Amino acid sequence: MKLTLYSGTRNASSWAMRAWLSLKETNIEFEEIIVDIRRPQRWRNIAEISTFSPASRVPVLVVEEAISQNNNKHVIYDSQAIMEFVNELSNNQLLPDDTFVRAEARSMIAWQHADMGKICPSLSFESSFYPDKKILSADNVKSAEGLYQVWEGLLSKYQGPYLFGNVSLADLTLVPSVLRLTSHLEPSHHFPLTKAWAERLLNRPHVKTWLDEAYGLDPIYYDSYLH
Repeated sequence: MKLTLYSGTRNASSWAMRAWLSLKETNIEFEEIIVDIRRPQRWRNIAEISTFSPASRVPVLVVEEAISQNNNKHVIYDSQAIMEFVNELSNNQLLPDDTFVRAEARSMIAWQHADMGKICPSLSFESSFYPDKKILSADNVKSAEGLYQVWEGLLSKYQGPYLFGNVSLADLTLVPSVLRLTSHLEPSHHFPLTKAWAERLLNRPHVKTWLDEAYGLDPIYYDSYLH
């Protein structure tokens, strides 16, 4: 079986990062094709993706399964679906064994997939890599600290070191959001477990590999960031 992940520009593709991390964390071999999603080449490159993926975006995981003399090709074109597929392929390494805890982890994943309220859409992934960060509005601070409180509660409930005990798809799904939130607003002393978890998460070797490459690229600026 051959896996090919169509990934994205390191400092612009948070969803591709999630899919990439799930593959790396489970030691599943795959080929990566990085699609440049910066403007203006973005439109041409996305058009090429649309020739085999109905979603017309990255990430896309193409799985070629050799059966007898026929090749069956499967296209998985959503980051959450890719992560669930990888988890199954790895004998469920990345979700809790307990049914209820697993459902809770999936709730966190789904919440992130739905943009996690107001704060994430107002801070682009690209802004994580800006050398000069804007000052957050009072509403943004309130939203960020609300998330820190949720994470603090989970880390206390399940005794860490990750949200649901061992590292899971929930943690990996949240990596880009943890990066953009903590780079703008470091968790205060009210959230010691969250602060330690965020540092632990962002210092995982595969996370650092992606981020080191991202920081090596020219930042992608959006005028809307300052307004």
